[in-house]
Amino acid sequence: MNPVHALLLADLAADLPVAVRSQRLVETLRLHFRCGAVALLRLDGEGELLRPVAVDGLTSDALGRRFAIKEHPRLAAILQRREVTCFHHDSGLPDPYDGLVIERAGEPLHVHDCMGVALDLEGQRWGVLTLDALTVGTFDEAMQLELAQLQPLVEAAVRVSRLELALRAAAQQSAGVLAAGGAASREEGEIVGQSEAIAHLLHELQVVADSELPVLLLGETGVGKELFAHRLHRLSRRARGPMVHVNCAALPESLAESELFGHVRGAFSGAVGDRPGRFEAAEGGTLFLDEVGELPLAIQAKLLRTLQNGEIQRLGADQPRKVNVRVIAATNRSLRDQVRDGAFRADLYHRLSVYPIPIPPLRERGSDVLLLAGRFLELNCARLGLRSLRLSAAAEEALRSYPWPGNVRELEHVISRAALKAVSRGAARTDIVTLAPELLDLDPSVLPPAPPGAAPLPPAAVAGSLRRQVEACQRQAIHEALAAHQGHWAAAARALGLDASNLHKLARRLGLKAAGRPAATIATPPTAAAS
Repeated sequence: MNPVHALLLADLAADLPVAVRSQRLVETLRLHFRCGAVALLRLDGEGELLRPVAVDGLTSDALGRRFAIKEHPRLAAILQRREVTCFHHDSGLPDPYDGLVIERAGEPLHVHDCMGVALDLEGQRWGVLTLDALTVGTFDEAMQLELAQLQPLVEAAVRVSRLELALRAAAQQSAGVLAAGGAASREEGEIVGQSEAIAHLLHELQVVADSELPVLLLGETGVGKELFAHRLHRLSRRARGPMVHVNCAALPESLAESELFGHVRGAFSGAVGDRPGRFEAAEGGTLFLDEVGELPLAIQAKLLRTLQNGEIQRLGADQPRKVNVRVIAATNRSLRDQVRDGAFRADLYHRLSVYPIPIPPLRERGSDVLLLAGRFLELNCARLGLRSLRLSAAAEEALRSYPWPGNVRELEHVISRAALKAVSRGAARTDIVTLAPELLDLDPSVLPPAPPGAAPLPPAAVAGSLRRQVEACQRQAIHEALAAHQGHWAAAARALGLDASNLHKLARRLGLKAAGRPAATIATPPTAAAS
């Protein structure tokens, strides 16, 4: 039996976490085909885009990118055929991975050879597998035939992963963890991150989602509280009902009561008819009170009564009305301090904070910053009509080192601004545009001060602890070793004087490999890995 067939069959029979199974798949294929990069992508967004599930040989931000099919003709062509599709070096179609292959780190290289195949599950198009190389002629007819023969095994691996996810969801649902109606199994494509902090948060949201308890989301400005509120709603038994968003900070005090609870005709000047409020609009669903700490004290008392009794009273009405609404609140303030200062009712605070959930700031999410950067790079690539948009190695290190006081929102603005600057300074839309640290325009006032008498550091190392500088040197050394050995981890480990498994662990800690990748898949020869 062909060694790669044996490896893939062995993995099918092994009890592996889903993320590990997918990663072993792409790493095994990259080793077998001796190419620069392999990516497994699934259809998402109602079939309008492809989302990377596992990649090997692409830059750290690749897993955070989303590839709109209409903007990537090669991916569209692969999706349209059942057979293997091959693009040679003289193809006029832009490659979605131009500048993202790390076989020769730090260089804005063009992909020369590409082939891919569509993947089906139960007769439906699931996604694609793509292979890219920087050497002309890598994918000859024999290689294309080999990929066609491996196609059923790749689909089997995807099918096993899908079944494992379904079984896990069913087990959790029977234990009362997930919502009725299967809402929890929906794709949460906009939440990007693999850090331990975000994994813990997503698990906590899943556990509390099916309860009817009020939830208070706590977090700094820009961490994405609204995004996580929407996830809570989708995972709850109320997922089929509406979710109504109220920005409490934008409610004028004179209109806040009417907006939330409604009014009857004649309740005030200009009330020419009955009007339901936001609570009634959210009947059977969820009301999201964003920046709840901004509510006036008078409205806080009425909100407390609604939470206690499940009743509202329209402004000017004589009788209360029953409502069936779950409340999720969010704030970037310390409500405890506001209670102490008399700006927030203590009884409402205790009612809302039955289950407080802190959302971690971006600086505590490790290499998630690069996954999110990849998402924003791809968005700006499409927005500006660029062929490819990437970060230099120094820019990646600058993003890792920056403390992000504005969190994910600030990162989005930094990437968008840098892309615009690159274009305004003459970058052609047909080029592979590389963003250097100076284009990021990070705020120096939030960086730790350099010690007296110290020589100025390059932009990538400004944020200064010794640990970060050591990590930057380690990343550079790994990049150089991989480049010198054509991306082969085992050879790079020998060159660095490390055990292969330790190199994989170090690479994961440094964010060069996604969490959950197996320690020695690439490093181990096929026959040994199969055993």
